Amino acid sequence: MKPGIHPEYRPVVFRDRAANHAFLTRSTATSDRTVEWEDGNTYPVIDVEISSASHPFYTATQRVLDTAGRVERFQRRYGRRER
Repeated sequence: MKPGIHPEYRPVVFRDRAANHAFLTRSTATSDRTVEWEDGNTYPVIDVEISSASHPFYTATQRVLDTAGRVERFQRRYGRRER
C-alpha cells in the first residue's frame, strides 16, 4: 500500500438504536460523537438504522408471504390450462 493516501483505520462503535445493541469493530468511518465503551476507552460512535441485531432476516422474525393465495388468485383470473 502507498503510504499517506489511505484513510485512518481505527476502532469505531456502531450502535443500532432500534435493537439497543452496539458493537466495536475497526473502520475508516468518522464521527464527531464519542461513547465510552465497556473497556473504559472512548471511541467514535456511529448510529445505524439497521444491523444484524434488528434485521428481520437475522432475527428470524421475517414474515412469510401467502404464496398459495397468490397462485390461487392467478389461476382464478387466468384459468387453469388443461393439456
